[in-house]
Amino acid sequence: MDYIIETDNITKKFDDFTAVNGINLKVKRDSIYGVLGPNGAGKTTLISMLCTILRPTSGTALVNGYDIVKNANEVRKSIGIVFQARALDDILTGREHLEMHAALYGVPRDVRKDRIDEILDLTQLQDKADEVIKTYSGGMKRRLEIGRGLIHYPKVLFLDEPTLGLDPQTRESIWEYLQNLNKKEDVTVLLTTHYLDEADKLCDKISIIDKGEIIKSDTPKNLKKELKADIITIKVDDEERFASLVSKLDFVRDIHTLNGEIKLVVESGENLVPTIVNFASENGIFVNSIELEHPKLEDVFIHYTGKPITQGEKKKGKGGNKSKKGGRLNIMGRRR
Repeated sequence: MDYIIETDNITKKFDDFTAVNGINLKVKRDSIYGVLGPNGAGKTTLISMLCTILRPTSGTALVNGYDIVKNANEVRKSIGIVFQARALDDILTGREHLEMHAALYGVPRDVRKDRIDEILDLTQLQDKADEVIKTYSGGMKRRLEIGRGLIHYPKVLFLDEPTLGLDPQTRESIWEYLQNLNKKEDVTVLLTTHYLDEADKLCDKISIIDKGEIIKSDTPKNLKKELKADIITIKVDDEERFASLVSKLDFVRDIHTLNGEIKLVVESGENLVPTIVNFASENGIFVNSIELEHPKLEDVFIHYTGKPITQGEKKKGKGGNKSKKGGRLNIMGRRR
């Protein structure tokens, strides 16, 4: 197997605080790999070490075959970086940004113009190339930053929260752009994110990181499949009575009611939808609607970390909650 990034118990401590703790990571060449975790989990610190910005306290890593400590210059030539914070000068044009970085990264003068045109085409910024950055939208600025990171033909592109703060439509545009980039430029993308839909949509493989440690790695599909649980959402004309009756069925792992909906955690939900409808009918309860959901990455994250990825970032919703086992809805049927 050809891995372009391999870490060996890489660790970073700041005094008594361990930000990254003995992480072992393998990223396949030409893939899109996601490191998924909440703010403060250690994602940015990990990328900073792989980019040679921070030196590991212990352990090490290879990037494109080069040791990040012993061969730092070769690593830097092999990578492009786009961090969370915007780093564009509003008074320069898009083309001027690319020209400046092409010169800084040593792109030969005789190929520089063609490479800049390639990047402008790839980022779909040809029509805006000679306009100043302050006229660009948030999505255009992000595409330019990503394109700037590609100007020197890197083998690996590191993206730290690439769509943070962008609106949903712009985020989806960036996703499509990154998928095309991965194919057209043969560049491996390693991104950090706490957007679960982003990781699910983009990544060939993900690692869940929490408190500086990787606690699970696999493809998004396999991670969701591993839970072996579905959620059936049902609306009926007698919510309280139906919830009481259905909670006693052996195949119902957990039950949760909120705003007129009853959510049942079950296994092999496709086979149980008709059974639940018939059960309601037999008890004189009319079913207004019923919907089946398969596990999402959010369910996976909660299962392995014990908390939502956005815990502390969103206000808790209001509404009455009831649970067969108590506590929050848990797709694995265990009390939290």
